[in-house]
Amino acid sequence: MRPIMSSVVRPCPLPCNPVAIHLFARVPFPLTKLLDRRSDNDERKGLDEQPLRAELFSVSQLEEHAKALAGWHDVGDAAHRREPDQLLPRLRANEKLLREAYEVVADAVKRGRRITPAAEWFLDNYHLVEEQIRTARRHLPKGYSRELPRLTTGPSIGRPRVYGIALELIAHADGRVDGDSLRAFVAAYQSVRPLRLGELWAIPIMLRLALLENLRRVAFHIMTARRERERAEFWVERMLEVSTTAPAKVVLVLAEMVRENPPLTIPFVAEFASRLQGQGPALVFAVTWLEQRLAEQGRTIEQVFQQASQDQAAHQVSIGNSIGSLRFLGAAEWRDFVELMSVVDQALRADPAGIYTHMDFATRDYYRHAVERVAKRGRLSEYDVARKAVELAANASTNGQSGSIADRQRHVGYFLVDKGRRSLERAAGPGHRRFFRVARSDDRENRVEKRSEHFVAGRERCGGSRQDRGLILNEGG
Repeated sequence: MRPIMSSVVRPCPLPCNPVAIHLFARVPFPLTKLLDRRSDNDERKGLDEQPLRAELFSVSQLEEHAKALAGWHDVGDAAHRREPDQLLPRLRANEKLLREAYEVVADAVKRGRRITPAAEWFLDNYHLVEEQIRTARRHLPKGYSRELPRLTTGPSIGRPRVYGIALELIAHADGRVDGDSLRAFVAAYQSVRPLRLGELWAIPIMLRLALLENLRRVAFHIMTARRERERAEFWVERMLEVSTTAPAKVVLVLAEMVRENPPLTIPFVAEFASRLQGQGPALVFAVTWLEQRLAEQGRTIEQVFQQASQDQAAHQVSIGNSIGSLRFLGAAEWRDFVELMSVVDQALRADPAGIYTHMDFATRDYYRHAVERVAKRGRLSEYDVARKAVELAANASTNGQSGSIADRQRHVGYFLVDKGRRSLERAAGPGHRRFFRVARSDDRENRVEKRSEHFVAGRERCGGSRQDRGLILNEGG
């Protein structure tokens, strides 16, 4: 909403100056929001451009918040896959704005202007930002996010649930993400509502996108503040130029500025006041006018300076934390993280044969993805499918059979990647018969070969006999 304007006659800050009285008597100025911290352009941007800053939480507080968040989240699945992807367009928009902000700050440095510490951080690390954007684009192919459960309510509606989780973590950590806080947050969330395997693998890219989103928002404020300071510098330099030749005409420049009515934001006022102070008697009138306008809002120049310093410090912390978190994402071992956080992995470790825990990562991951495929076409969750596979293997171990075939059936792999797969599919519910018939008819030979290789590798690492392994290969149809 545009501020209410007034053209009533008001007392001049210097009553003894008749020229000032004539010039300022009917110059309109905002009666409200003179010192709104956002410009008109910022207001149009709205909350979408506010940095991701919420109450700063400790690790224990993050855990409690994650549990509450899991209870609040409502997710959709198949029906929401038809909705347009929001993440790739936003990434392109973020890239464009970050580049624009870089050009604005770099141009200011080139012209010898002072920049804030946050702007320096951004300028020095922009090469990393560009690299992270390229990585995000490479790891976020078109349509990827449609495969993830989406939020149906809240501020992140229509976006993947795991992206909403990333935004919340970053907001309550002021952009600082490390291994301890991330593991604690995800584990606490899953204690209420487990995440899918695909969501766990998506956490790195979603964190990267959320951090780039936060950098975009902070960069937007840095760029906007830079432009507002440039506007203040423009008017101050005009007044200084006039004061050297015709000091009495400084008031005319001030009147022109008031008619243009630039938004008196924190950066504008801070730059305007700091540049005017100590510039001689010719500019005292401009300082006095500014002080009166601030006084009408219950503010002082000192308070504006303090607020400007606080804003700059907050932006510097957010930039520094976000840059550091992007570096953490590049150095983290995500295979270990996913396996540690996976409820499917935790369920499969109860393998009655005791083989699963002794397999290498690639084989365990192959088993977990088998669970994912079964759950995708059935009515059970991934966790329930994994538990069902363990249950079927446990039942096989108590049916009184003996020999190599009984040993195979006591291993969860028999029901995930071998002949017991049909039993698991039936237990998972409707939707499997047609899908897996087509899959087997199209690619039966490759599936059997791959399945047998993984099963044999697991048995061999766990001490299975060569005769058993030969039996597996011969019967793996």
